[in-house]
Amino acid sequence: MKARVVVTLKNGVLDPQGKAIEGALTSLGVSDIASVRQGKVFDIEISAQDSTQAKQKLITACEKLLANTVIENYSIEI
Repeated sequence: MKARVVVTLKNGVLDPQGKAIEGALTSLGVSDIASVRQGKVFDIEISAQDSTQAKQKLITACEKLLANTVIENYSIEI
């Protein structure tokens, strides 16, 4: 089974990498960029009996390793 986990910073958390990307885009002539927020994407192949079990395993992975839940949100697509 294939899944995608997307991890993003929570609203209100400063994103210095996003600001750096925003500045670089502006200096490269890419106009009309209002703001940039960066995140992480994990494409995962997982063995599970069904999508509910797979999602539960991925939630555990996110809570323990993939996301810092104090400052990051995550979403899971199977």
